Amino acid sequence: FPPHKVPEAARRIEAELARLDLGPQDLALSQAASGGDILFLEACLARSMRCEVLLPFPEPEFVERSVLGSADGDAWRRRFYALKDRLPAGAMRILPVELGEAPEGVDPYERCNLWLLCSALAHGIDKLHFVCLWDGGEGDGRGGTAHMVAEVRRRTGRVIWIDSRKL
Repeated sequence: FPPHKVPEAARRIEAELARLDLGPQDLALSQAASGGDILFLEACLARSMRCEVLLPFPEPEFVERSVLGSADGDAWRRRFYALKDRLPAGAMRILPVELGEAPEGVDPYERCNLWLLCSALAHGIDKLHFVCLWDGGEGDGRGGTAHMVAEVRRRTGRVIWIDSRKL
């Protein structure tokens, strides 16, 4: 995610959370990858929302694969750990610890997306709002934003898409 777009992306995410009137009574679920995930969680914490982070891998592997590999990865790593420090105990959960190792051929990111979605739906379909920062492409691979958008649309149709190409 281009560093020069970070302030506008953060502002747009905050605007959507404000429009939805979300606050301490609401729960945010996300991975914590660089870019939109971290910006979303930072905005949620600023609104005193309860946050849970669901990771597809143990933390060191997740940071290596989903945080450091982006543009300005060191800055995103600092933001990841600052975010983690603000979460209450138990708010960061690891997929293989919680649900066991993935079956052969199952993509861990797709599996984590479905875990996030099912966890959100368990609180009620009417409460689910999927806010995503996305360029509309397929470039993020299996289990990326395109996968999650398709899964949410298929189940609820409630996708709030902030188009990163228009920032």
